Amino acid sequence: MGVRYAPPTMELGIATFADVGKDPSTGRLITPEQRLSDLLEEAELAEQVGLDVFGLGEHHRPDYAASAPAVALAAIAARTERIRLTSAVTVLSSDDPVRVFQQFSTLDLLSHGRAEIMAGRGSFTESFPLFGQDLKDYDDLYEEKLGLLLQLRESEHVTWSGRHRAPLENAGVYPRPVQDPLPVWVAVGGTPQSVARAGLLGLPLTIAILSGGFERYVPLIDLYHQALEHAGHDRSVGRVGINTHTWIAPTSKGAADELWPAYAPMMNRIGRERGWPPMTREAFDAQRSGLNALGVGSPEELTAKILHAHELFGNDRYIGQFSLGGMPHAQVLGAIELFGTEVAPAVRAEVARRTAPAAG
Repeated sequence: MGVRYAPPTMELGIATFADVGKDPSTGRLITPEQRLSDLLEEAELAEQVGLDVFGLGEHHRPDYAASAPAVALAAIAARTERIRLTSAVTVLSSDDPVRVFQQFSTLDLLSHGRAEIMAGRGSFTESFPLFGQDLKDYDDLYEEKLGLLLQLRESEHVTWSGRHRAPLENAGVYPRPVQDPLPVWVAVGGTPQSVARAGLLGLPLTIAILSGGFERYVPLIDLYHQALEHAGHDRSVGRVGINTHTWIAPTSKGAADELWPAYAPMMNRIGRERGWPPMTREAFDAQRSGLNALGVGSPEELTAKILHAHELFGNDRYIGQFSLGGMPHAQVLGAIELFGTEVAPAVRAEVARRTAPAAG
């Protein structure tokens, strides 16, 4: 019998896609080898400063070194003891759920019960032709494979058939994880259908909020809770996490000035692929201003944004996506330290105050 993870009231963590490219301050090429070495140090520091979660995304592009997150997370597991280790996200639509389950069960065993899967459809499409999937089946692939993944975590032997994978007949899938069940989050970018699916399945939800204000996502959180209730799930299973682009420095202007030389080329490169207008410094500053979702600023500013989101959503988890666009490693370590030593304690104290039972 496995163990069930009991999360704290509010989890705080970081995630990355292990960006590679040129160091914006020196012009030196950051190689995949160096980036993955840096990644291990970042995860170790995240644990040392008391953060709860470390996430690694999945991309199959030359500007990221994160095509095999379970492998890198296993290396991190060997160098850490407490921090939870999650994909952020696993592109389940183009992967094999049996292999995903085996990889993260193995990670769970190596980490003594700290593994999680964030399962998403994928906002980039390179993995689909790479693994022989047709983009016209984009949503159907995800729905079918998520169903199989959930069956695999529920039963040691599985009988299953579908359209996009060979059937299974009383197939034993090993190893089994420490945690029962192995946590699976549904990761979404704001599609109502995906949000409702998470609620109907009774799975925790994480939403990427990368621009604009948090307020426009309130209807999606409401939809999630309505779907939970409609499907007869106890509201306590409906955990909510949010993910934003994040960068911290001692001052607001310092944070913006540090991040901008790396962030703009990254966003404009992606924007050219998707038909977005070029990002200007004025637009960047506007997106991070006030309580907008772009988490770039001083520790006090990021604390205020996280608490504002919590006031709106009552979310259980906040993940900041760090190392955007290949930021210099030393600066990434400095930002992680500020997050763990200044932002996290302030957020936890206020959330504890808000959620404490009323006296009398």
